[in-house]
Amino acid sequence: MSALTVRQIRRRYLVLYGLRWLPAGLLIPVMILLMQERGLSLSQIGLVVTAQGLIVLALELPTGGFADALGRKPVLVVAWVTCVISLVVFVVADSFWLFVLSWALQGVYRALDSGPLESWYVDATLAADPEAEYEPGLGHAGTVIGVAIGAGALLSGGLVALGPIGPVSALTLPVLAAIALQTVALVALLILLVETRSAKGAGALRASITEAPRMVGQAFGLLRRSRVLLALVAVELFWGFGMVTFESLLPVRLAEVVGDADRAAALLGPATSVAWLANAAGAALTPLMLRRLGAAPSAALLRVLQGVTVVGMGLFAGPVGVLIAFLACYAVHGASNPLHMGLLHRQVDGPYRTSVISLNSMMAQPAGALGAVVLTALADRTSISLAMFVGAVVLAVAAPLYLPAWRAERRRRSGPVRPDAADPVRPADMALTSGNADGGREAST
Repeated sequence: MSALTVRQIRRRYLVLYGLRWLPAGLLIPVMILLMQERGLSLSQIGLVVTAQGLIVLALELPTGGFADALGRKPVLVVAWVTCVISLVVFVVADSFWLFVLSWALQGVYRALDSGPLESWYVDATLAADPEAEYEPGLGHAGTVIGVAIGAGALLSGGLVALGPIGPVSALTLPVLAAIALQTVALVALLILLVETRSAKGAGALRASITEAPRMVGQAFGLLRRSRVLLALVAVELFWGFGMVTFESLLPVRLAEVVGDADRAAALLGPATSVAWLANAAGAALTPLMLRRLGAAPSAALLRVLQGVTVVGMGLFAGPVGVLIAFLACYAVHGASNPLHMGLLHRQVDGPYRTSVISLNSMMAQPAGALGAVVLTALADRTSISLAMFVGAVVLAVAAPLYLPAWRAERRRRSGPVRPDAADPVRPADMALTSGNADGGREAST
């Protein structure tokens, strides 16, 4: 890892990131339809999808601690192998329980995959140059994910149009292509991700199993001791609740405006591909916002702007207006995530980075479930527009939670202070024994 330059590390990270999300783009348009084609009812499909969510919720934090203790590369290898297996099961599944198995394996994959690649990028960048800024790379990753998913969705539609081929149905072709691309991604991971670990073999595995719970405990300890980190993680609660508006309520709102569910679905297909490209464009603006406003003020402003775009989706009378607001929402979403994650990384030392990322990610899941229950019930009893307005307010209310991070930024930039002086929580304060008391702290922006 030390032999790589910052530019080489960023390039490898972005290549691996794109390869990781391209198969997802192929799968998003067809997975639900394929399960229906195989005979599952919508209620059964809902139960199948729940299997993934429950597995992710149960494993998100333990696997994050495991990645921090054992190493990011071995955990990612296991994750991506698990993904290939789950897709193979999905291709041959012809019963409810086989689909449950496939989605449960997808849950294991997502839990293992959540955080290690990003953590490797940040730690490798700082190891190559402690003064390097990694936020631009996170912003570029947001662009890559948008382009990868958008391209995968378009490729998926083309494969469906070409099919069927022999005994393979048209809806199965994108899944087979996703298996091939995921295998390519796995090979690229083995070649491109270089990680230096002091311990190897069975001894490292046993030590990692013992160490993982302590890593998770220390991640919660950081939350107790750092108001900045606690506020940043709390943002995810509001974010998860509010995201229900544009992930679940928008199709219903569009059908309401258009007056026909089939026509709304036809409009939403290409609109979703364009939305991911808008997401990528928003992420590309991250370096500019960092230079002009700084990370925390930009993140706070974008929370408010995203609430405004959701209000637009709820208030505009025609489908064009609703879809324009939808695209704007995704553009803001793309810019928000790298800023938020950059702020989060600055509060965490390397050995605990993946645990805290997993904790941050986990917060959105119960909040999203609560949002789905509350906002859909509100929509049934009142209107879709009112439910979207409530979700928009929740999104915007999170903006003040970036104030502690903004004050920490200002302290870092004022006067000759040590890079970790702005953060009230240091490894030494927690009596950690990782041997990385100061080396893991990121340089100020």
